[in-house]
Amino acid sequence: MSTKRQAIVVGSGFGGMAAALRLRAKGYRVKVFDRARRLGGRAQVFERGGFRHDAGPTVITAPFLFDELFQLFGQKRSDHVDFVELDPWYRFVFPDGESFNYGGTLEATLAEIERFNGNDAQNYLDLVEASRKIFDVGFSQLADQPFHSFTSMIRQIPNLARLRAYRSVWDLVSGHLEDDRLRQAFSIQPLLVGGNPFATTSIYSLIHFLERRWGIHFAMGGTGALVDALGRLMRQQGIDIHLETTIREITVDGDTATGVMLEDGTTVSADLVVSNVDPAHLYGSMIPRSAQSHTVRAKRKMASYSMGLFVLFFGTTRTYDDVAHHTIWLGRRYRSLLEDIFERKLLAEDFSLYVHRPTATDASFAPEGCDSFYVLAPVPNLQANIDWSTEGPALQARIVKALDASLLPGLASSMVEDFFMTPEDFQSDYLSVEGAGFSVAPLLRQSAWFRFHNRAEGLRQLYLVGAGTHPGAGLPGVLSSAKVLDRMVPPASGAIRKAAA
Repeated sequence: MSTKRQAIVVGSGFGGMAAALRLRAKGYRVKVFDRARRLGGRAQVFERGGFRHDAGPTVITAPFLFDELFQLFGQKRSDHVDFVELDPWYRFVFPDGESFNYGGTLEATLAEIERFNGNDAQNYLDLVEASRKIFDVGFSQLADQPFHSFTSMIRQIPNLARLRAYRSVWDLVSGHLEDDRLRQAFSIQPLLVGGNPFATTSIYSLIHFLERRWGIHFAMGGTGALVDALGRLMRQQGIDIHLETTIREITVDGDTATGVMLEDGTTVSADLVVSNVDPAHLYGSMIPRSAQSHTVRAKRKMASYSMGLFVLFFGTTRTYDDVAHHTIWLGRRYRSLLEDIFERKLLAEDFSLYVHRPTATDASFAPEGCDSFYVLAPVPNLQANIDWSTEGPALQARIVKALDASLLPGLASSMVEDFFMTPEDFQSDYLSVEGAGFSVAPLLRQSAWFRFHNRAEGLRQLYLVGAGTHPGAGLPGVLSSAKVLDRMVPPASGAIRKAAA
C-alpha cells in the first residue's frame, strides 16, 4: 500500500476528510493538518456540565455521499455510525402561532399544505417537479464536475437559460405557491448554505428535491460521532493526522505548490496540496500574490460573503417533549429582516431562529430529565459595525425572552450552561473571512466557474475543497467538492481502492 507520492490536506472539515480518504484510496500517502483540537473543521463538539452540543452541521441529506467514503475501502458506513431519518424533517412555527410539519411521506406533506391552502397541494407538486429538473442538472450532472475551464461554463449556458437560473429561489417558490407562510417555509433552503432567498440563484432550489429524494437524517451520537467514525477510518487506512497545528502558508516554487510551512517555521514537502481552508483566507493570507492569477485576485476583491451566525448553546433542567428535532421559528418580518442582514448590514431587534433539539432523537446529549439545545440566528457578517461584546449578551437576552414566551415556556428559569458564538468567533476559530458562516455567498455570479476553482488558479499541484469552492456549502456540496478533486487527480502507484464510488 505504500507509495512515494505524498499529499497534504490543510483543514479537516468534511471536505478535507473526504479528500484525504479519496487520495488515500488512489494510493497517496496523506498527511492532514488542522488547527482545531479535533477533526471536523466547524463540526466541533462542545461539552458543558453533562450537555453535549454539535457546533457544526446537524442536517444530513444525500447520505450516500458518506456511504461512498467507506465503500472506497470495502466497508459499510452503517457498521460505523447509524443514520436515523427524522419525522418531521423540520417544524416551522409562524408568528401567528400556527405550525407546519414538513417531511415524511409526500402524502403527509400534502395533508399539511392543505391545512393552509387547498390550491397549494397541487402547486407544491409542481414545485417539486421544477426542483427535480434543476436537481437533474445542477446536482446529478454538475455537482462533481470540474469548472476550471471557462468553456465548461459556456457549455452550461443553454441549461441555465432553460432552467431560468437568473431567478431567485424566492421567485421560483412564490411563482408556484399562494400562501405566504408556505412561501417562506419552502424558500429557506438558501439560508442553510449562507444565501439570501431573494438573491440566491434558483439553482439552489435543487436542495428541495434532494431532501425529498433521500430525506433528512441525524447521525446517532451527533455530527461529532460521524466525524469520529471518519477519523477512525482515516487512521485505519494510514492517514497521518496532525491536530492543533496551524499552517502559516503554502510553499511555492515558481508556479507549483511544493508543500506547507507550519506556524513555527517548519516546512513539510508534498507532491500535491489540498486546501480545505476558506478560499478567501487562502488567497489572502497563505499564498504570495505573485503566485495568483488575475481572475482569482478579482474574485477575492469582488467577493460577496454569506451572512454571519449567532449561535446560542444551552441545556435545560427540564424537557420539552413537544419540540421537534429541527424547528424553524420565523419572526414577524421575512424579506425586510433579510435585507437588514444581507444588504443594510444591520443587527435588528427582531430575528428568525433555527432551534436544534438533538435530545428529541438522542437522549445521550443531556443528563436524564434534561434537554440540549442550540439556537442559531442569521446575523450580519463582520462587514457590519457591530460590537459583539455588548450586542452578543443583548441578543441572547432577546432570544431567550422570545422563546420563553412561545416555543420554550419556562426557558428563562430552566436554562443552564449557556454560551454563544458570534461572527468574531468564526473569524478567529475557523479563519473565516468577514466571519461569514458559509464562505462566499451562493450567488449566480459566484457559482461554477465564477466560484473559487477546485484546481487552484495560478498554481499547479494545489487543489481546493470545501464550502467556498465548487459546488458550494452544505454537506452535499463539500463532499461533492472532494469528488471533483477525485476526478482531477491521477492515481498514485499502490492505489488501494476496493470499491468504486
